[in-house]
Amino acid sequence: MEPVPAPEPARPPKPPVPPGKRIVPPKPLASLVVVTGFVALLWVIEAVDTVLAHPFDDDGVWPRTIEQWDGLIWAPMLHYGWDHLAANSVPLLVLGMLATSGGLRQFFGVTTIIWLCAGFGTFLIGSEGVHAGASGLVFGLLSFLLVRGLFARSILQILIAVGVFLLYGYALWGVLPTEPGVSWEGHLCGAIGGILAAWMVGKSVRPPKPQPAMNP
Repeated sequence: MEPVPAPEPARPPKPPVPPGKRIVPPKPLASLVVVTGFVALLWVIEAVDTVLAHPFDDDGVWPRTIEQWDGLIWAPMLHYGWDHLAANSVPLLVLGMLATSGGLRQFFGVTTIIWLCAGFGTFLIGSEGVHAGASGLVFGLLSFLLVRGLFARSILQILIAVGVFLLYGYALWGVLPTEPGVSWEGHLCGAIGGILAAWMVGKSVRPPKPQPAMNP
């Protein structure tokens, strides 16, 4: 009898791509529902505000006014008219979908960090007046997408960042006080929150440093 050849050893499966290095959402449909659902909620809120003669316009961030602390929570969901909301909606959809590439759990964490940084930062350094609008989130997601590839050391994410910069890089001037009546403080603090979130995501995917051996 002829000898039976031994079966070739099975190749080990490729390790999964860490969430911090993905460029495509693991569940695109769920990501689309979450991001479009949030933007749709903003339009519903603005519709209610318009019908009720704008009672929400004073519910944003009042800098250094402790009695209005809850404006930090509501400000990103409130807008001063349809033009204001429309200007934020498309960037939120585009940048939000790109930011869900690490999964919805990571996306919610990133969004929370940006939300809080934009709110607290504006509360501390904002100019007099009420600050509201989702532009702090927009700038936070923009900065997150621009730098996350550097922190995660992902070439593909860096290439995505180049595309994002070509599309929305001009908006970075909004972190400076260049236009009266625009909350550049919210833009700046949101952008800082995005960088902080990118650093935290990058830190989660880097291998831990080896610990020195301890003599007994």
